[in-house]
Amino acid sequence: MTAFAHRAERVQPSAIREFLALAGDPRITSFAGGYPDPTLFPIEELHKIYDELLSAANASALQYAASDGLPELRALVAARLTADGMPCVADDVLITQGGQQGLDLSAKLFIDAGDVIVTERPTFLGALIAFNPCEPDYRSVPMDEEGLDTDALEEVLRTTDRVKLIYVVPDYQNPTGRTMSLPRRRRLVELAEEHDVVIIEDTPYRELRYEGERLPTIKSLDTTGRVIHLGSFSKILAPGLRLGWALATPEIREKLALLKLGADTQNGTLNMRAAAAYLSGFDIEQHIAGMLPTYRHKRDLMLATMAEHFPPGITWTRAQGGLFTWVTFPQRLDVAAFQRDVLIPRSGVIVVPGTPFFSERPEANHARMSFSGVPDERLVAGVRAMGDLLREVLA
Repeated sequence: MTAFAHRAERVQPSAIREFLALAGDPRITSFAGGYPDPTLFPIEELHKIYDELLSAANASALQYAASDGLPELRALVAARLTADGMPCVADDVLITQGGQQGLDLSAKLFIDAGDVIVTERPTFLGALIAFNPCEPDYRSVPMDEEGLDTDALEEVLRTTDRVKLIYVVPDYQNPTGRTMSLPRRRRLVELAEEHDVVIIEDTPYRELRYEGERLPTIKSLDTTGRVIHLGSFSKILAPGLRLGWALATPEIREKLALLKLGADTQNGTLNMRAAAAYLSGFDIEQHIAGMLPTYRHKRDLMLATMAEHFPPGITWTRAQGGLFTWVTFPQRLDVAAFQRDVLIPRSGVIVVPGTPFFSERPEANHARMSFSGVPDERLVAGVRAMGDLLREVLA
């Protein structure tokens, strides 16, 4: 009998991973994964970059590199973060394996078994997967149209011992698509300072804004160094590069870098060199601006089709950016059972049931639906088929 560590008990299969295994079937229409639209990847530019890198003159692109990331890439990321209101230099930035590794390393750095992580309710499933092996306890704070309810957060912080981290996705949150208002961001920082808690600000969707005002990051409001700001190239360049970053105080950043050294030594040098070449040689802001009309159209198409074909009693969020809408069904509907028994067998449509997005007290009558990676015709057909089955089941 294998004697697994206690932390292995908290390592459970991911609902998203299970559904993504189905997504490769051409008969399946997947609203499950938050996949970018592959037609928007800068294929020609990256092809040119990799051709140049894979040459004898650039053999160092296949060599080992610094564990905290190529200096030139860190400098370029720092310049973009500075332009976004977070003044920093290359030495303040750690390059990570996507934003997900930043979550994993942050939990390893701060969480002992029984420490408390406060999350939004609901929260990003991937964060819970990263946090769970550290054996935390959770407290969840409800959200409304302004994002995290900071009055409820204040009550949690006042009445809960051993709170170490507050985890938030303030811009176009995964899974709800909601954005935290500026007063709530300011109050969040005030409460974290008052109760001496570290904030993890996760921002993979920040630059995918389709409407509304661009709000300052939580890190830009931080005056005491208690915010770890995480970002990613996955949604603005290509997820297959597996490149993200963490911005933190020198003390925190150095500890995260040492943990990364033990985890994977470094990111792939070739992909870091390619990302640096892209940022140096091409206009990523223009590239991002070019993606936004496509995603805005897909969001509007999904919401309009739901409004036309979903039965009464179902609500959903209208995100100002990002890749998701959060759908709430009548309480009597268990979405996971509906999907397993009806939706997949009869329509070939998959969503992500809402249950695993709750760090405590899960609710079964929600689903996260992504509009980003599905062609228009299949998107409309899939939502229509789902609506027909919902009318039948809920009747």
